[in-house]
Amino acid sequence: MTAAESKRFQDPVLVVRKRPKPGERRKQILQTLAAMLEQSSAERITTAALAARLDVSEAALYRHFASKAQMFEGLIDFIEHTIFSLITKIADRQSVAGSSEQAHQIVSMVMQFAEKNPGLARVMVGDALVFENERLQQRINQLFDKIEASLRQVLRDVANLRASDTPTLDAQVRASVLAAFLVGRLQRFARSNFKRLPSEHLSASLTMLG
Repeated sequence: MTAAESKRFQDPVLVVRKRPKPGERRKQILQTLAAMLEQSSAERITTAALAARLDVSEAALYRHFASKAQMFEGLIDFIEHTIFSLITKIADRQSVAGSSEQAHQIVSMVMQFAEKNPGLARVMVGDALVFENERLQQRINQLFDKIEASLRQVLRDVANLRASDTPTLDAQVRASVLAAFLVGRLQRFARSNFKRLPSEHLSASLTMLG
């Protein structure tokens, strides 16, 4: 036996596969699911296909998630945490008197998030949830309701700065328009198979919306 061969058999790292920690495996499952959503525009992703992609058994998946619906909830949790953490940072900045800059920043941020995460964009518009548990779509509806509420709060502050006679109504109307624009851009992105980017002519479009 040569010295190199002797070293190889003595070094267990070379022959023993390191198993990921439970938290790491859970993250790996969600990342793989998101990647599969990015590649599959119409087919329903099964746990069998997901397990095959990860090179594990379906039983191994269920050691980390009780159901596929729980896997999708994990993706939605990540979407919510990321988006609302960033919305808080935007809203906490010094507001610009007489402008809608913060509201535009929120819309831009959500679009950029979706653009960088196409698989998650399919979750956000509901395309990936068509054949899944109904509560998942309800959570997505709540997600956009909360985004619109955040826009409404920012725009109410702007309306107050402008001394509007109807600040609440003005904020409701403008938030509704921006939220509808946001959803429309995300739907177009997903249904064009990610060819029509949400950020296309975004600055000019937001300026026109006011």
